[in-house]
Amino acid sequence: MLKAGMSKRDITPPLGLPLVGYPHYTRANEGAHDPLLSSVMYISNGECETVLVTLDVLIFSKRHVAEIRRRVEKECGIPGKNIMISCTHTHSGPLTFSPWDLESIVSGNTDQPWEYIEDVISKTTEAIVEAKKNAFAASFTSGAAMCGAESGVGGNRRIPGGPHDPFVGVLAVKDETGRVRGMYVNYALHPTFIHEWSNVCTSDYPYYVRLELEEQEKDIVVCFGQGASGNQSSRYYRNGESYDEAERVGRAIGRAAHTVLDNAEWKTDMPIKVVSEEIEFVIREFASVEELEAQCAHDTAVYKELYAKYGDSENRDEYLLWQNANLKCLGSENQLQYAKLRMQGIRIPVVEEENPAEIQVIRLGDACVVGVPGENFVEYALYIKAMAGFKTVIYNELANGALAGYLCTPESMVLGGYETDTSWMDVQYGKNMVNKAIELIENVK
Repeated sequence: MLKAGMSKRDITPPLGLPLVGYPHYTRANEGAHDPLLSSVMYISNGECETVLVTLDVLIFSKRHVAEIRRRVEKECGIPGKNIMISCTHTHSGPLTFSPWDLESIVSGNTDQPWEYIEDVISKTTEAIVEAKKNAFAASFTSGAAMCGAESGVGGNRRIPGGPHDPFVGVLAVKDETGRVRGMYVNYALHPTFIHEWSNVCTSDYPYYVRLELEEQEKDIVVCFGQGASGNQSSRYYRNGESYDEAERVGRAIGRAAHTVLDNAEWKTDMPIKVVSEEIEFVIREFASVEELEAQCAHDTAVYKELYAKYGDSENRDEYLLWQNANLKCLGSENQLQYAKLRMQGIRIPVVEEENPAEIQVIRLGDACVVGVPGENFVEYALYIKAMAGFKTVIYNELANGALAGYLCTPESMVLGGYETDTSWMDVQYGKNMVNKAIELIENVK
């Protein structure tokens, strides 16, 4: 007999705490459009128990994950290695990881808001313990629905119409009365409808995913996990940057997720297995500082010229011209910064603190949840989903730690761009990650 438990805690930051997510923009929290949450799904078959946690933060450091696991194992006996903690990746929340930009590192300003982080760790621990304590006799189902670029929701932000993952992955539990008590929804789309102009915290469109499902299922707890969205956003598919657009998209994803329940096959027992291993980062090589300074100067000049022409334009194509140039400029700036850091022998906290990276796989009957750190390009997820051999595959990026930048594909490294230029990661790590994930998936079958 399955048992399941759902719980959540409000982790909204205090006023004045800096919000992160947009380089070069300083934003102090002036309030909350919607509460940031720590949401928990607990599942046990009597022999193995596991926990899926989602946090409304940009990135959550490996050391914070380890501390939650340690406390939970001590307080209620759930093996720490059976807990997966991932992020919604909101760009309007506090810093919960070690920054790796040059300005922060050189200035020594790499400290995190420890009081807030302790609050997140404590509340998440409480929520997990509560979910197990209040677990109910449960039925479980999984599935996927379609909601992508064809629905005006999201897609590839580097190449319009390029590779994307339109599937909404769903895990759900209901009690013996037939009431749906919890859903875990996974989707690959950057939460960047709310941009640098906002000084209030928000989970962005995931808030409206939850709201849509809460309106359809009374007292439900909804977890939202981010799919492989390293190169996925609404850039070419949205009608603007606003809460109205966040709501349009979030509710569309929520409605799609709810359709999985229409023809669901519910199970009261199933195999559960959790495995994980760690693999080392592979850090890339960069061009010389002199070469990168010239590239940076060129990209900056191009951006300034385009912004001078189109910065005030309301034409979408003209907006994209200067915005993409701005991202290219940010990328070249970051690559130059990284090269200087290496040349000066300055310690990069993220490389040391997050290394090695954990790859985790959880089997839930005919569903498989793959947890990997960092922002991954969607091609990695598409390959793993295709090769996994499970009915439902949930690919959780930003799980159990961070990477030193985007996990890009070999092809994208040749083409260049913001994501490739801002990343320390070599594509060899991506190959190693895929091989390890497939190996672990085979181990849980």
